[in-house]
Amino acid sequence: MTLALREAWSARTLSLRSGGRVTLPDRPGRPTKPDLIAPGKMVKRGIGSLKGRIALIHSLCHIELNAIDLALDVVARFASVPVPRSFFDGWMMVAAEEAKHFTLLRNRLRSLGADYGDLPAHDGLWEAAQETDHDLTARLALVPLVLEARGLDVTPSLSEALERGGDPQTAAILRIIYEDEKGHVAVGAKWFRFLCRRDGLEPAASFQALVRKHFRSPLKPPFNDRARAASGLTPGFYRAISSLGN
Repeated sequence: MTLALREAWSARTLSLRSGGRVTLPDRPGRPTKPDLIAPGKMVKRGIGSLKGRIALIHSLCHIELNAIDLALDVVARFASVPVPRSFFDGWMMVAAEEAKHFTLLRNRLRSLGADYGDLPAHDGLWEAAQETDHDLTARLALVPLVLEARGLDVTPSLSEALERGGDPQTAAILRIIYEDEKGHVAVGAKWFRFLCRRDGLEPAASFQALVRKHFRSPLKPPFNDRARAASGLTPGFYRAISSLGN
């Protein structure tokens, strides 16, 4: 459905302006499975056993499904914000790539005799959307510049560990995701800076204030400074509010 939506958007057969006012739901539609539980009750993930790898891939699959919802929620919830159409082009691209990631991971699960929904998952990612449903600048600060940027920090080492652990298939999928996620952080950084400039705000200071307000905990190292900087997120944004800087 997401890929079809992207195609229709690219063909300019969809419009953000409907004939009447659209009320968005507080939560996206979800499959009946997986069951959502508290993060502390999640199944232990790992690399050394098949059960642990299935749990790991399942959790990544759940992250990618949430990422689809988060990208499309930006388009729908902030459709009336006066920004160039290319802003929405960018988030439609992000949604389509998150759908690609979900499909790759789900197919990998199936090849291991499992499927998405077989294990429970948690709802922490959607809390970021609820926390920032009133403020586009805050949404960009939290989702691409905190949550997706974290993927740039941890994915390379996880991919290497899977390769060493005898799972080159999953490692290859994570390398694809890693390269795409650089672009997703770049989309977020570009438009975060755009909104700050438009409103006369200094981007790094604004980012730090928004993260302190809505994230409520220091950002944790290690940081992939090179990948972050290549995506437009320089250390001056996040070092001062990391556990290293406090």
